[in-house]
Amino acid sequence: MKIERLPVGIYAANCYIVYCEDTKEGIVIDPGGEGDTILERIKKLDLNIKYIILTHGHGDHIGGIIEVKNGTKAPILIHKGDEELLKDATKNLSSMMFTGKVQVIADKFVEDKEELKFGNHMIEIIHTPGHTPGGISIKIEENLFTGDTLFAGSIGRTDFPGGSYKQIIESIKEKLILYPDDTIVYPGHGPSSTIGREKASNPFIVE
Repeated sequence: MKIERLPVGIYAANCYIVYCEDTKEGIVIDPGGEGDTILERIKKLDLNIKYIILTHGHGDHIGGIIEVKNGTKAPILIHKGDEELLKDATKNLSSMMFTGKVQVIADKFVEDKEELKFGNHMIEIIHTPGHTPGGISIKIEENLFTGDTLFAGSIGRTDFPGGSYKQIIESIKEKLILYPDDTIVYPGHGPSSTIGREKASNPFIVE
């Protein structure tokens, strides 16, 4: 399995292209902007994109979704808790962003503990509310894509509508840091980390 990270948009949100080397089937996580750049990379890698999965519905993570959807014909997946964010440019904050309003309808809703497959690899959906009501993390083997729930040395903001500090801490402590220390964390912004590193040094986790 290969993972490509593309920081996109004015907020440098991490878009991830994850694909199976054997089958060339892959997924796109959080196409936050620069849809043409994402599509160009998909074409260069000669991939068949099976799903576009959103960790949550904020504008900086969905800015390139229409281009990527049109270019790949892949279904858009999100947790139902963020359905209204995705459909409403005011709620998803894209109405205040330079990239302009983004309003789309999901093709499928994913649920906690749901499993999906692409190529030879399995995806596990983990509902991790707190940054948004429908925020999810995505586990693929020893890799954990945490969106804006858990960052290297920090956590996501909880001061937006629908955010909850209590919930985000519970999501991290009860669902994410239970994984082995060598689990790699790929956040929605910034560099990667590991569960072990975050348990040892993240000030929001260390007790």
